[in-house]
Amino acid sequence: MPIKTLLTGYRRFRSGYWPDHARAFKELVSGGQHPRVCMVACSDSRIDPANEFQAGPGQLFVVRNVANLVPPFESDGHYHGTSAALEFAVKELGVEHIIVLGHAHCGGVKAVMDPQAIEEKGYSFVSAWVSMLTPAARRVRATMSSASPEARQRACEQQAVMVSLENLITFPWIAERVEEGALNLHGWYFDIEAGELLVYDSASNTFNLVDPNS
Repeated sequence: MPIKTLLTGYRRFRSGYWPDHARAFKELVSGGQHPRVCMVACSDSRIDPANEFQAGPGQLFVVRNVANLVPPFESDGHYHGTSAALEFAVKELGVEHIIVLGHAHCGGVKAVMDPQAIEEKGYSFVSAWVSMLTPAARRVRATMSSASPEARQRACEQQAVMVSLENLITFPWIAERVEEGALNLHGWYFDIEAGELLVYDSASNTFNLVDPNS
């Protein structure tokens, strides 16, 4: 998409969308943002949480990174963009839900499933980031050796959601709010080709399809 196309889109936004929603934006500025949901999503250009879930301005606090990953809690003083966003969402905004949104055909997961390919491309930041999925990728390869590459990819994509959910609990202020019942954690998986949403059920340890008509 060329820059000219983006500017054309902006002009359509100003002439069409903005006049009908300007007041709502001004109220979000004067009254502040109060989203109830924080969503950890992938940076993939084919994923747009606001579009998929038809959310308006101020309704979703979205954290995006490669493979929708939440790192484990660390206090080493280094730069932690995802952790900082989660801290703001929980401590400052007081969100009631954190949703980890995985998706099909994830490039970040593909990278960890095929480490040789990522080494050949010379990635350093990507390689280090997705390495937190290495144990999950090994489990998938070991337990699904006879499955197709597509099936193993999908399984690892869903495992990535589980890893992030597990890592969320390592943050003390998240674990505390979950224990109090003030914060709920969710694992979702979006199939970008079929337009289908699956939601993780902890009781059955499965991702179940959401009926779009119910």
